[in-house]
Amino acid sequence: MKFLAIDVGNTRLKWALYQNPRANAPLLAQGAEFLENIDRLAEGAWATLTTPERMLGCVVAGDAVRRRVEDQMEIWDVAAQWVVPSAAEAGIINGYDYPTRLGADRWVAMIGAWHRALAQGPARPLVVVMIGTAVTVDAIDASGKFLGGLILPGHGIMLRALESGTAGLRVPTGDVREFPTNTSDALTSGGTYAIAGAVERMVQHVRNHCGIEPKCIMAGGAGWKMAPSMSVQFELVDNLIFDGLLEMAERRFAA
Repeated sequence: MKFLAIDVGNTRLKWALYQNPRANAPLLAQGAEFLENIDRLAEGAWATLTTPERMLGCVVAGDAVRRRVEDQMEIWDVAAQWVVPSAAEAGIINGYDYPTRLGADRWVAMIGAWHRALAQGPARPLVVVMIGTAVTVDAIDASGKFLGGLILPGHGIMLRALESGTAGLRVPTGDVREFPTNTSDALTSGGTYAIAGAVERMVQHVRNHCGIEPKCIMAGGAGWKMAPSMSVQFELVDNLIFDGLLEMAERRFAA
């Protein structure tokens, strides 16, 4: 039963075809497209794929983009199923005030992180960090309850906001420095330390709330850029969204 996982973010669509909808299933093919190019998928990267029999995806880019993806999927006879966060699924309890309003990518990432951590040892609190166009920093206690989380601008948005809101300021690429002595380094370092500080603060909150040191799992396209500037211990994961989609699919599509 071939399974297609799709992650539609704010900038790119990422997809992966697996042998079956199960955790740790063999990966058959994968790829990514910027959102402006997704209308080429049916005639391009997807044209030669083995037809998937099940599909599950998460989308944060809006209904219009979702419909464009579904149009591309018409080359196959497979129903498009999209994650809508619920009160509980796959071992995670949703503590959001309005559970369905939680971002699907955050929900899926937390499920992926939870099961990844359980595979490594006894249940413990988690801080799940997704670093992309936006940054999310979410907390889970040792019972699997989502406690709440932070949303802040990604590095690119921070720099563009400064560029548009500050007269005469342009943002060339700088380096992360402890004591920046030029504007480029000051901007790059400021954005980086703002994100690192948010993670550190959430780790502190979870430590105080749960009385135990949480495990921090970090993912997202820009995660590797943040890694050298983090002061807390963390595990950097490549495909946390796909891990979560596989865990959910195993339960939803079980025979």
